[in-house]
Amino acid sequence: MTTVVGPRGAVFYRGALSAVHGALMLLAGLSVHGELLADTELVEQGRYVFQAAGCVSCHRGDSTLAGGRPIVTPFGAFYPPNITPHRERGIGRWSEEDLVRALRMGLDPDGQHYYPAFPYPSYTRMTRQDMRALYAFLMTRPESARQSRPHELPWPLSLRTLIAHWKPGRFTPGAAPVDPARSQQWNRGAYLATALGHCGECHTPRGFLGTPRRDRYLAGTCTGPDGLWVPNITPDDETGIGGWSTEELDTFLATGRRPDGCYASGLMMEVLGTSCMQLTDYDRRALAVYLVSLPPIHNNLDYLCAAFGDDEFLE
Repeated sequence: MTTVVGPRGAVFYRGALSAVHGALMLLAGLSVHGELLADTELVEQGRYVFQAAGCVSCHRGDSTLAGGRPIVTPFGAFYPPNITPHRERGIGRWSEEDLVRALRMGLDPDGQHYYPAFPYPSYTRMTRQDMRALYAFLMTRPESARQSRPHELPWPLSLRTLIAHWKPGRFTPGAAPVDPARSQQWNRGAYLATALGHCGECHTPRGFLGTPRRDRYLAGTCTGPDGLWVPNITPDDETGIGGWSTEELDTFLATGRRPDGCYASGLMMEVLGTSCMQLTDYDRRALAVYLVSLPPIHNNLDYLCAAFGDDEFLE
């Protein structure tokens, strides 16, 4: 082992220096590996959140998440934007906090209000960790330079500033609370239904100003996406899914097969295929447990919607 004279005459052993240098390099390597591993885990969590939240159903455009698919409502046609990490046409310039603000508060990076066709009234209930994970995943997606298409709304609904007056009393930001009187599985199912899966956005009828009617939560509506009827999924025996057992509902979420042997089709099968079927067995069961526990609401859509001459049903 040789000696080396350092600054101010300090004497070091060359072998000792090599050992220290090697140890530091090893620690640095482990640190970088740990960061990469953590990032990979966060991205994979984000992939699951992305699927559970049903993002692809609305934002899929061309072969990426470039948006453009119309959401036709009684208020006009909404076109989901490009959410690929393209810096000019997508969300590539967004920070993690920008996405959190969009999901939690319904605001874009410039502070403008989003229309609630973007289901932030449900997404606001997401945990901060799930929002972080979703951001990490979205930033790994292929970029698209496709321009987001403007919404087609009549005046004065085209005035985005009006949303600031719509929000008070209709939109309450904040993460979903945990009900201590309920089981962990029930609470997980409630989170999946009310936050990530945003079931109420389609299955709950809306009032005059587009606010979901809390007294008709998940009771179905005549004016769903593309003008289709959306069924009552409360456990009402006559007009809902009251005749379904938890196991039958779990099977439906996993396969699309109803208790009568028929299969879901159209938009509902798309939602099942891109979201519910991607859930873990535990999460699907939790969602079923939550749904069958809800108060039954009698809401006969065959009677309510027939007057409009619609013969299509989202099932």
